[in-house]
Amino acid sequence: MLNRFIKLIFCILIFIIGCAGIFDWIDTLPKPWQLTEEEVSELLPKFKEKYPDFEDRLKALTLWRVGTPYEEFKLGEEIPPDTDPLFRLDMSDCTVHVLTTLVLAQSTDWQQAREHITKIHYKMNTDGQHIPIFTSRWHFTSDRLLSNPSTVNITDNIIDDKYFKKIELILNKKQDGSPLLGMDWSKEIQLSYIPSEFISLDLLDKLPQVCGIAFVRESYIKNGLIIAHEGILLDKINLVHASSDSGQTVKVNFMDYYFYGKKPNFDGIMVYRFVPL
Repeated sequence: MLNRFIKLIFCILIFIIGCAGIFDWIDTLPKPWQLTEEEVSELLPKFKEKYPDFEDRLKALTLWRVGTPYEEFKLGEEIPPDTDPLFRLDMSDCTVHVLTTLVLAQSTDWQQAREHITKIHYKMNTDGQHIPIFTSRWHFTSDRLLSNPSTVNITDNIIDDKYFKKIELILNKKQDGSPLLGMDWSKEIQLSYIPSEFISLDLLDKLPQVCGIAFVRESYIKNGLIIAHEGILLDKINLVHASSDSGQTVKVNFMDYYFYGKKPNFDGIMVYRFVPL
């Protein structure tokens, strides 16, 4: 019995070492924020060749981007009211990190990345087109998780719904009735999330090897939103996220981050999977 246990541990260690080894190539690359558009275009096919599996490639790109400088609200439409770039790699906030990494995982050059961010970051109009204008952007993470086919909510599949907390709110409508964002749009939604008391290593073990985590903060409801932060979870334990506190994208232990100081930083989480176009 002891020998079988030792063999099992040995096999697990070999598997972990082997999986880690395939991502060593990332450490040999220049960092993405140091590269020109042309240099990024040259590297992207190499990622696809090195990591033909979509989730492996997504993981590799997520790790490659650790260290990216943090700036908030730095993606736009390149026209008023938001003239920031449609796509960029020189800086990220939490949502920008998630979406641009998802775009890189299915692009072969910079131009295709611009085309893909348009499809992922903007809602389809009545003509079936994704036009990058301010009012068509997926401004609210909760709205995106419930309706965007590229980031699909799987929270309901993780644990029994008796552990969920269910919330209703109107997106973009503050407590005083005014809009949070300067646009004539609001949406009544219902969602379920996993409260902090049910977040544990056992819960994380039920998650995919690569998935998105959206962090719920109920105090935000008065301002017409509920998701306070998001990031990419790797190997069921490592959270890669653009951190305002650190001033860059970081890789951290999920449980240490969530329960920093032994107290939850948020009220709960939603979990989502990444789906290629």
